Amino acid sequence: MKDKDVFINCPFSPDYEEFFQAIVFTVVRSGYTPRCARENDDGGEARIEKICRIIRECRYGVHDISNTELDAASGLPRFNMPLELGLFLGARNFGPKRSGQKALIFDRQKYRYQQFISDIAGQDIHAHEGKIDRLVEEIATWFRDEAGDARVPGGRAIAAEFKRFQADLPDILRVRKLEPQELTFKDFHMLAANWIVADSGEP
Repeated sequence: MKDKDVFINCPFSPDYEEFFQAIVFTVVRSGYTPRCARENDDGGEARIEKICRIIRECRYGVHDISNTELDAASGLPRFNMPLELGLFLGARNFGPKRSGQKALIFDRQKYRYQQFISDIAGQDIHAHEGKIDRLVEEIATWFRDEAGDARVPGGRAIAAEFKRFQADLPDILRVRKLEPQELTFKDFHMLAANWIVADSGEP
């Protein structure tokens, strides 16, 4: 298990992309390494095996279970996020070497989750209220508290940096000769990390 690795469990749909990018940016700006199922495309590794491997390697997990809408095509809800949260909590409870794993769980409202996943009642659920600034602030505060990492900047400062990065990203992509739809998770991670170093002057 790697002390700086953070498993990100959230929707990968276009309507959530800005939130996903905000999570990745905040994790990197806080001095940690974002990990998720998008990090590689090995056809020889089943997706569930990949997710379990990443969870085993991460001390921290950021989970957003707020997307409960029915899929437009199938008319059914998407259960990937609750499943991956369950895997993470199970690994923490049944793997003695992983008892130090810590989870940050988001929903839109603090107690809404009790209507659809009541088995996790008693967990400290954080509400982002569908607002990116709130999401960023909650993640930054959590890293300072749970990881005891006083080097993590304040959430408002990181949220302001993320907005500047978003404004710069189209020019960065033009220089890299990348279209927005071609941007992979690894691309975004690298571009965000490079921008943060240049902007903050911190290695």
